[in-house]
Amino acid sequence: MTLDLFFHIFRQMLFVSIPILIVSIGGLFSERSGVINIALEGIMIFGSFFGIITLHYLEPFLSGQVLFLVAMLVTALSGVVIASIHAFASINMNADQTISGTAINIFAPAVTVFLARLVYSVKEIPFKNQFVIQKIPFLGDIPFIGPMFFQRNYITTYIGVAILLITIYVIYKTKFGLRLRAAGENPHALDAAGVSVKRIRWIAVIMSGVLGALGGFFITVPISTAFTGTVNGYGFLAIAILIFAQWKPLNILFASLFFGFMMTISNVYSVIPALASLPIPGQIYKTIPYVATLLVLLFTSKKSAAPRSLGEPYDQGKR
Repeated sequence: MTLDLFFHIFRQMLFVSIPILIVSIGGLFSERSGVINIALEGIMIFGSFFGIITLHYLEPFLSGQVLFLVAMLVTALSGVVIASIHAFASINMNADQTISGTAINIFAPAVTVFLARLVYSVKEIPFKNQFVIQKIPFLGDIPFIGPMFFQRNYITTYIGVAILLITIYVIYKTKFGLRLRAAGENPHALDAAGVSVKRIRWIAVIMSGVLGALGGFFITVPISTAFTGTVNGYGFLAIAILIFAQWKPLNILFASLFFGFMMTISNVYSVIPALASLPIPGQIYKTIPYVATLLVLLFTSKKSAAPRSLGEPYDQGKR
């Protein structure tokens, strides 16, 4: 394998791993507060739709990273809206959190495809991919590191790293992080301390919606040229990563990189001479990420360290 091919594969891995990392962190906030968020797939689809349609309509007026940042803002707002539905059903109405999330997963692709056909006649909404950062001055010239991280990359990579670092700080070093973890572990103790459990859970689910929507937008831009009504199951993969990583931010990073690498190999095996020369059908390579997911969950699910009150509606008058 040549060095240029290695750099190409590494960058392709980041295009998948970073969005999955962001979505998994979104799930982390929700589930650490005690609210199951199986709706990540649907939230990603909403984020992808609103981000891409913003790019499509604003391309004549804006360009480059400014256009991308505006689309990010619209995407984040769409995540707030859809997450609010899940929060209201799960927290205020004490509905079954899994059913609420499943309903969103069913609703999202149907309504976004309907809206796409309404505004563009077909379900695919195209956009021009003009957001690759060819090279960051000075940093892109660093031997080996430069081509990996600072050449032909997207701003999403740096945003993802920033979100990870901020999450680690918030979860473990702030008063909000302590209250968030308490809401998922012992909500009655948090309530006894005078803190509203429902308010903490609302904030957490909204944060989950924002990050999930951004992840859906971020996964679409590098690997596609149109919104197609799906994110190929990456939302469910993010949930699997969250479980595999034991609801811990750093573990989520390593798990995201692992699964991103598996997804990348399944897509670029044909340009890797050592793999292309093997008498293995392409369909086998395509199944690698999903087989790896099942195997990892099989061997790690018994050691699950989920928050103790995960999935349990909080009733202030009951213990």
